Amino acid sequence: MRAAVMEAVRKPLVVKEMPDPTCPPNGVILRAEAEGICRSDWHAWSGDWAWIGLTPAMPLVMGHEFCGVIEEVGKDVHNFKKGDRVLVPFSQGDGICDYCRSGQSHVCDNPAIPGFSYWGGYGRYVGIPNADLNLVPMPEEVGFLEGASMGCRFMTSYHGVVDRAQVRPGEWVAVHGCGGIGLSAIHIAAAIGANVVAVDLDDRKLELAKKVGAQFTVNAKRSENVAMSVFDITKGGAHVSVDALGIATTCRNSILSLRKQGRSLQIGLTTQAEQGEVQLPIDRMVTMELQLIASLGMPAARYPSMLQMVQTSKLNPKAMITETVGLDGASRVLEEMTNFQNVGVSIINKY
Repeated sequence: MRAAVMEAVRKPLVVKEMPDPTCPPNGVILRAEAEGICRSDWHAWSGDWAWIGLTPAMPLVMGHEFCGVIEEVGKDVHNFKKGDRVLVPFSQGDGICDYCRSGQSHVCDNPAIPGFSYWGGYGRYVGIPNADLNLVPMPEEVGFLEGASMGCRFMTSYHGVVDRAQVRPGEWVAVHGCGGIGLSAIHIAAAIGANVVAVDLDDRKLELAKKVGAQFTVNAKRSENVAMSVFDITKGGAHVSVDALGIATTCRNSILSLRKQGRSLQIGLTTQAEQGEVQLPIDRMVTMELQLIASLGMPAARYPSMLQMVQTSKLNPKAMITETVGLDGASRVLEEMTNFQNVGVSIINKY
């Protein structure tokens, strides 16, 4: 199969022929039709996340945000057949542990992540284990571009905003960082009736944030105090604040932007600068009764509610997509992420 292959940290991906995957007995072979280029791919490409145990072996076919058509089905698969269109959540479980058995496969004790645990969607074909648990049927109304965007960033934001932070209509939500996660969080919070403030350093990203649902924006480069800017707009602070990036500044600003008894939703994971450790204003959190809520991915079992909102046009993942590329364009997008040059979501749809 043709694939974009990572052979060294921070070096251009090499587009070449790689061995086709073998179908697991409990899994499928998927023909990838679209694959999102996610900041998590950039983290892997940059050599991050050894501190949380993610050091994938090279050569690596990255890609954890994809969808496609089933080409082959293992003998132990019961719920899918050849020709089915499916979404692939990145947060996959083994189906055996207590978390999987209780419907929380995204925090499985033995997780599998395509593009990390096994080769992913930067290749034409992907061998996906535990298909009955880890795949989601894709409605005919949902195209492959939208499907790819729902494998990581969009579903992660949906789970964080709806399930973990439990954002309610009329609440103020501040989103720090307007990349794929942030734009998705803005769009989802606005769709359920929240008032959204978008925060970023780049006016291009803030313009896109307004198009997907933000009522107000703050350019952190021009604001003397981001938290106070949010306080002024919301007249007392956000009910919910989202760190959608994962650097120390956005994590702290997320907490400092909250009103009393507010909830800070941490979705972004850190980089080499933090290596998983960020100082927090603990006394402020105690005296204001603030909550820090973390969120990871979303179980496949939660997809139906999100897909219903997509099918009825309450949610539009395609609104965040700004470009499509071939495999040979993936390196350029990853390099742009290093300096936060890219705007919106980039999708590979030419193999």
